[in-house]
Amino acid sequence: MLFSLRIALKSLATHKMRTVLAMLGVFLGAFALTGVLHISLAMEQKAVEETEKLGPNLLMAMTGNIRFRRGDIRPDAGNTNLKLPDAIALLRGLPSAVDGVPFLSFPMPIRSANKKIMCQVVATWPAYPAIRGNIPQYGRFFDQSEEDAKDLVCALGPAIATRLFGSAEAAVGQSVFIFRARLQVVGVMEEKGSDISGANQDEQVFVPLSTYMRRMSNKNYIHGVYLRLADGADFDAAREAAASILRRRHEIKTDKGQADDFKVLTGKDTMNLKQQALDLVQTLGFISSSLSFGIGGLGILSIMILLVRSRRLEIGIRRAVGARRGDIIRQFLIESGLMATVGGAAGTAAALAVLLVVYKLGEFPSVFNPLLIGGALAGSAMLGILAGAYPAWQAANVEVLSVLRDE
Repeated sequence: MLFSLRIALKSLATHKMRTVLAMLGVFLGAFALTGVLHISLAMEQKAVEETEKLGPNLLMAMTGNIRFRRGDIRPDAGNTNLKLPDAIALLRGLPSAVDGVPFLSFPMPIRSANKKIMCQVVATWPAYPAIRGNIPQYGRFFDQSEEDAKDLVCALGPAIATRLFGSAEAAVGQSVFIFRARLQVVGVMEEKGSDISGANQDEQVFVPLSTYMRRMSNKNYIHGVYLRLADGADFDAAREAAASILRRRHEIKTDKGQADDFKVLTGKDTMNLKQQALDLVQTLGFISSSLSFGIGGLGILSIMILLVRSRRLEIGIRRAVGARRGDIIRQFLIESGLMATVGGAAGTAAALAVLLVVYKLGEFPSVFNPLLIGGALAGSAMLGILAGAYPAWQAANVEVLSVLRDE
């Protein structure tokens, strides 16, 4: 075996350009398989983490149609059919609902002194932190007495607080202006990043719902309701029950073909929406890697056929001094397998190096699957053996006397 390996290395070194070209296809195949599939796994993990950021056991009822664009999942802000009594009806009529909060959300400018930036204003109830799992890091969230009194108070996302006041801690007790309304900052939320709905929770400003609806905008509708279900609750049953309540209140007759003017979603639903895109990424990754592996296999097959033809005299001499057909077959299988394995190992190593950069720049969780890495290496080696099988059979069936006489 060691003797055959030395011969293989010498042969590949003699034909460097051929060897490199033959390995290129396998390199690209291993690179695509390792890279694309790992990125899709990292995206899946990130989607799971973002789903958890929505809040524990969360059910969402939102007005109108939901917009899906570049991973952004938002209610139809122009639809005014969902009212505050609808939210109360859901809280009272849904047996599995432990708690819930209505909300309104609009992009608005916020300013302090000479600084003015855009933010997402979220008007909601005091129970919002418990429902969404987003609690204040400094200060506090507004309370029920401030909601009842329609007080001009707010809690800032950490990114907004830092941009306006230099640090999150320094923002507590300061004043900000939304349009002409002067609000006192009572707290700054902890860092959460973007959730799977596409909302950057660090750039939101939270105000009491009553304050926003009566003192800041004079609106009589909401954009949606966040409901926290009991542990172990049947989400499908809860979703159907919530939809039935809203259909009854909005007098929607589905048996007559009337469409819902709302959407009821769970964290699992939003995860499924992203999973469709991830499945496409995985499919494209399999296709591209398969094509690259196929091209690499054909390259190795072509090179090995040329090697057999150019080494007929060597094969004849080895057979004449006692080498068996099995020895010749093993020799050429080692050479083809070695080419594919080295190409696959190089492609896998390059993919892992690129993944480290992608994970860092894209803020993805670092996911490295040993089975995928081992599968890429094993697949490369197997491809080399399969591609070298026919040339090895040709080499083993060279007519010894004819070769020695002619060459």
